[in-house]
Amino acid sequence: MRKIKLVFTRDIEIDFSDREKALKQIYEVSEKGTSYPLIIYGPEGCGKTSLLKQAVEIFREQGFETFYINPLQRDFIAHTDVQDLIKRFVEILSEAVGVAQLKLASLAIFVVRELLTRWRRRRIAVLIDDVFQAVGLDKAETYVKELLGLIEHPPASYDNIVVIVATSEGVTRERIGRHRWAILRPIWNMSREGFEELLEKIPGTKPSTDDLWMITGGNPDALRRLYQTNWDINSVVKDVITSRKLEALASSLNDEEKKWLIEAMKDPDTLFVRERLGLLKRLVEANLMIDTLPERTYDEWIDQHPPERDPETGVGRYVAWQMPLYREAINILVEKIRK
Repeated sequence: MRKIKLVFTRDIEIDFSDREKALKQIYEVSEKGTSYPLIIYGPEGCGKTSLLKQAVEIFREQGFETFYINPLQRDFIAHTDVQDLIKRFVEILSEAVGVAQLKLASLAIFVVRELLTRWRRRRIAVLIDDVFQAVGLDKAETYVKELLGLIEHPPASYDNIVVIVATSEGVTRERIGRHRWAILRPIWNMSREGFEELLEKIPGTKPSTDDLWMITGGNPDALRRLYQTNWDINSVVKDVITSRKLEALASSLNDEEKKWLIEAMKDPDTLFVRERLGLLKRLVEANLMIDTLPERTYDEWIDQHPPERDPETGVGRYVAWQMPLYREAINILVEKIRK
């Protein structure tokens, strides 16, 4: 399998690495197909997009008509001999941003219908990245149901079909999970071994591996942001506070909720009780935490799962901070609250 090149920063390009288990799982999917759309969710910046783009190579080598679509980034990859479909992608990319995002999301469904209608017995793989923000959270369930319809009620028979969607949006996952329309599987940040491998490819003087692991939890995008600020952790934390509007979140909490938040920094599972679920939901909506983590088994996770508990990086049995960086941002706000 050809390893794709990934742009880490403007001056650093790296080969796809780590995620060996995830790649094996993609090969398994290519053999069996998907009976339901496979929704992969996980922390922002954990590498979902990189995995999907590497999966494109796997499906291409397996002889699939393969399409990767990211409506938000207006990005697509197409491996097909149907040139007019590629032309449609190019035409849409030249349109206004908002219009293009919606049309690219719809094009993912259109592409499958067209291929099946024109040429039966095809092998088709459609990989869709960050689509729910493009179509709107209120339409996420309908979109997934349409994807399921392509699998269960196609316009013509097919040899094999794979539909994979990646998201970091927690509220959408909750809505989709209420139905039988998809299989949801989490993916976590990089393993310690993979993180160290990535770190070796970054030039120049760096903080210790332990220090970087403790602030990123293996999240490659957090590592990239730190590198771009010359390893200025405070600068990155302040950016998180501003971009996520965390000061407004903190100021909206009552005294009891502030106490719960302080306890959750030490043990995120303390939020997994009835009276605290409202606060947990708000933190999930802000993409700071992930809740209802499944059992740590091979079939329940894409790639290596996190440990059962890891207080140092903010991972609990049922709830986890997406990365220690977010917990540190909350900690700064908590200190302000206490003063």
